[in-house]
Amino acid sequence: MKVVLASSNAGKVKEFMQLLSGVGMDVRPQSEFDVPDADETGLTFVENAILKARNAAKLTGLPAIADDSGIEVDALQGQPGIYSARYAGMGAGAAACNEKLLHALKDVPEAKRTARFRCCIVMLQHAADPSPIIAEGRWEGRILDQLTGTEGFGYDPLFYVPTHNMSAAQMDSAEKNLISHRAQALQGLLERLK
Repeated sequence: MKVVLASSNAGKVKEFMQLLSGVGMDVRPQSEFDVPDADETGLTFVENAILKARNAAKLTGLPAIADDSGIEVDALQGQPGIYSARYAGMGAGAAACNEKLLHALKDVPEAKRTARFRCCIVMLQHAADPSPIIAEGRWEGRILDQLTGTEGFGYDPLFYVPTHNMSAAQMDSAEKNLISHRAQALQGLLERLK
């Protein structure tokens, strides 16, 4: 089955391709079809994932998978949340977002820097699909006080994974793809598809 992946984020596309290899789907990034990013006007991860999937399905005529994900920091009442990618402003990039997060937490002690990555994945059979398949995942950790590691993308260098005693950016992709929020959500999606 050919499916369009509704993302232009190179890190997410790479991760999805690794996670979906060998599951019987021919997954193609939306860039192959010149699909522009959808406006993320939703107020939840679920709403934004549906908006992205509908946009890609409508413009390609293919079933679509989309995710919306972000980091929720308890000391910041769950922010940046759905605004994670644009936390430092539209088009600011990961370095600026990480810097803003470090600044926001500069006086917060280590014990209160708890956080989680959250991911919602949606699959639509077609653009007007009234029953999207929805799966979610969450990955608990805390925010470090400096960037650590060079793997991954986004907030990975600041996200400490207590079970592995390292940041998400220090993990190799195979290990990360077993336990991450995106891996959990995708596993849930695949189970529902069965």
